[in-house]
Amino acid sequence: MGDGITDGTGHRSRLRERLFSDGDSLLDHELIEYLLGLTIRRQDTKPLAKRLIHQFGGIGGLLSADAAALTRAGLGDTSVAALKIVQAAALRLIRAEVSDRPVIASWQALLDYLRADLAHIPVERVRVLYLNARNMLIRDELTSEGSIDQAAIHPREVIRRAIDLGASGVILVHNHPSGDPAPSRQDIAVTRALIEAGKHLSIVVHDHIIIGAGGHSSMRAAGLI
Repeated sequence: MGDGITDGTGHRSRLRERLFSDGDSLLDHELIEYLLGLTIRRQDTKPLAKRLIHQFGGIGGLLSADAAALTRAGLGDTSVAALKIVQAAALRLIRAEVSDRPVIASWQALLDYLRADLAHIPVERVRVLYLNARNMLIRDELTSEGSIDQAAIHPREVIRRAIDLGASGVILVHNHPSGDPAPSRQDIAVTRALIEAGKHLSIVVHDHIIIGAGGHSSMRAAGLI
């Protein structure tokens, strides 16, 4: 019995067959086209899929866009929900690779998760990863959300939160909406202030990772901390 999605050319049926046999063979716009076809019946969704991917700068930007932006782009609630549930499922799948293992041992999986979550959003967000003595993730918290080019990190608040959680180490993470992950002077200064604040309480700042559409940077790897 079919899923009720039909068109005159059988194009969606062919997309479905390719999805079942080898999902990687589908182009980005074909994935979005088929997904939207589940919510928008009896309409060719290819032009819409291509427009949305172009408008949001790629499939990552499209899936990361907030609901209001997707609505402004002309999508109904059901289509918006379909896109957001795909994003949520993808993030949960990647995050599972980080959970229950020392962060250092799953470093690439952590970077994949952070890039998926932060690389394409249009505002700057600061996250703090709190680790226990075994370097396992206790909590991943959104600390602040700023304008398009500035967000606040308050070292004392981060250290206080680490104490509350019983954490022995932290990793700072934030994104640069400009796409360039190179740390600014302010990024470096705040990180060094946090290191000093944590020293007296035996809370280690393992790294400060900056995510951009162009990649990521690690202050530890760059020798900045």
